[in-house]
Amino acid sequence: MKVNLKPNALRLFITLLVATLLVVSLAACQAAPAPATDAPTESATTATSAASSEPVAPSAETSQETLTYVTSLYPMYVTALNLTAGIADVEVINMTGTITGCLHDYQLSPGDLTTIETADVFIYNGADLESYLDQVTNNYPDLPLIDASTGIELLDANPHVWVSVSLMIRQVEAIAQGMAEQDPSNREAYLANAQTYTEKLAALRDDLHAAIDPLASRDIVTFHEAFPYFAQEFDLNIAAVVEREPDSQPSAAELSQTIDLIRDLEIQAIFVEPQYVADTAETIARETGVPVYTLDPASSGPLDDPDAYLTIMRLNGEVLKQALR
Repeated sequence: MKVNLKPNALRLFITLLVATLLVVSLAACQAAPAPATDAPTESATTATSAASSEPVAPSAETSQETLTYVTSLYPMYVTALNLTAGIADVEVINMTGTITGCLHDYQLSPGDLTTIETADVFIYNGADLESYLDQVTNNYPDLPLIDASTGIELLDANPHVWVSVSLMIRQVEAIAQGMAEQDPSNREAYLANAQTYTEKLAALRDDLHAAIDPLASRDIVTFHEAFPYFAQEFDLNIAAVVEREPDSQPSAAELSQTIDLIRDLEIQAIFVEPQYVADTAETIARETGVPVYTLDPASSGPLDDPDAYLTIMRLNGEVLKQALR
């Protein structure tokens, strides 16, 4: 059908048509999607925030557990302190704490068993000193053990090998090798620490020889069988041992024989240990006029001093110089 429009009406029609097209065009532009470079939507932001709040799993380097060495006796503890110096994630615990003495016939307490249960490795003196060792192995059959006296030739089955500086060096080497086997990642550190400590012990041995070798008197009387290895190393003669076991009391006949021996040999000094009562020694001193001195077998001492063994043994050298000069 043909529509005839007047000029004014035609202009109005065209104007309305253009306006309509502009409105449609603007609506289409507002509905267009945002460019890819715009900020993330709310859902994407929420997901990113949630992911960043998740805990980060620790790496293998940061999740390493502490390796615990438990020792049976103070000299082993001091040695372990020296061998683990500067090594991270390693701790040393002395099972018997500050208990004094050589622990002959020591009986494990429930607390001791608890301590051993925390151990990754148990270090002991050996030479049959730890009479309870079967109890440890029976209760903890998978617990690695380090015997510090392996390969050492004993004197009359005497377990006090650490009182000889040379044998203490042997024990240091045995413990270091055991640690290196149990913790191979720190092998070089253990062996380097062993080298450092054995050099200190060798210097100690030289100092003791310088102090003891010139002494004219070589006969000594002790109150406990802790010093045979020390006497052998420094050429001393143990003329008598008054109490074979700590805190045991000699019979009247044994006491009389000891007094006679001291007089006959003209013994210059009686040596007791700081860990034990010296009542019998005082009795002998009164009967013979021979003074009493203290020699320390280093079976106890401070728990925070890795140089304690060196200090104790050097003091023994000074005591001997004074007593046997």
